[in-house]
Amino acid sequence: MKESDKNGIKQAFYIKAWRWLFYLGGIALLFAMAVDALAVAGRHIGIPLPGSIELVQAAILVASSAAMLSATLADKHARVRLVMNRMNCGPLAVLKRVQAGFSILFFCALAVGSIWILADLWGGFEESEVLHIPFAPLRIVCIVSVLGVAFEFLRRLREGRSS
Repeated sequence: MKESDKNGIKQAFYIKAWRWLFYLGGIALLFAMAVDALAVAGRHIGIPLPGSIELVQAAILVASSAAMLSATLADKHARVRLVMNRMNCGPLAVLKRVQAGFSILFFCALAVGSIWILADLWGGFEESEVLHIPFAPLRIVCIVSVLGVAFEFLRRLREGRSS
C-alpha cells in the first residue's frame, strides 16, 4: 500500500472520529442544558427534579471528555502565541516537541491517577446519592479520553509532527 493511501485512510479515520466526538459532546451538552432547564422550571412551579445535578455532572463529564479528545485530534489546543510567534523555526520545533512530551506525561499521569482510584474503589460500588448513578463507568470514560489524548500526542511525536 502506498504511503499516500495510508495517509488518506488515517485522515478519513480522524475526520470520522472527530465527527463522532463532536456529536457525542453536543448531545451531552444539550442533555445537560435540558435537564438543568427542567430543574429550574420545576423549582419555580413547585415540582422539583431530584437528582438533576447528578445528571448534569455526568453529562458534562462526557461532553468535556469528548471536547478534550476532539480538540487534540483537530490540533486546536490553546497555546501561548506571544512567545511562539517570536521564535525561529529551529527552536520552535524543539519547543513544540518538548511541549508534546510534557503533554504525554501530564495526560498519562491523569490516567494513572484515575486508574488507581478506579481500582481502589472498584469493590466499593460507588454511586451518586439520589439517582444511584455508578461512578465506575464515568471514571472509565475519563480514563479512555485522557489516554486517547496521550496516545495522540505520542503518535505525533513518533511521526515527527509537532503539536
